[in-house]
Amino acid sequence: MLMPEPLRIEPLPGYTPAIGRLVGILTYARSTTIAAVKGMTIPELDHLHDDQSNSIGALLAHVVTVERVYQVLTFEDRDLSPQEDSTWVTALKLGPEGQRTLRGESLEYYLEQLATVRQRTLEEIASRDDAWLDITVSAEPRMNVHWAWFHVAEDEINHRGQMRWLRARLPHRLGARVT
Repeated sequence: MLMPEPLRIEPLPGYTPAIGRLVGILTYARSTTIAAVKGMTIPELDHLHDDQSNSIGALLAHVVTVERVYQVLTFEDRDLSPQEDSTWVTALKLGPEGQRTLRGESLEYYLEQLATVRQRTLEEIASRDDAWLDITVSAEPRMNVHWAWFHVAEDEINHRGQMRWLRARLPHRLGARVT
């Protein structure tokens, strides 16, 4: 994986200064997630290391869903609808239900989902200014918008570490490639 040059968090063109820095963090986190899963097959994405672990595919679904949830909370300034909640609950909570149902998708599927959710984030965030980051999230009054989007990056980085750990331990019978 190539590191960005220079190694700095700075405002990005097309965004207000603080939002530009946040976009830089989100973009870097996403690029390292994509690098961590490069070339994986469906059996590799679906593999469960043990009965307590999530698959890499399930973790990718979780990353997508967390970003979708925070889009609703911050861009639409509302809580999830019952339909959204029921559609996204498995990917949000993971665990046994996720182990059972978040399976069978190709890497290309997950990459498309990651790209689609991020495109909306970047479009929406570009239309806002730095003051927006300080607004309290109505559905979760303990947090402001800045913390919400920090959490999106933090959650992805955490799960990317899990993906790397799981990938390094894939059984050779799956044709595991450690990169």
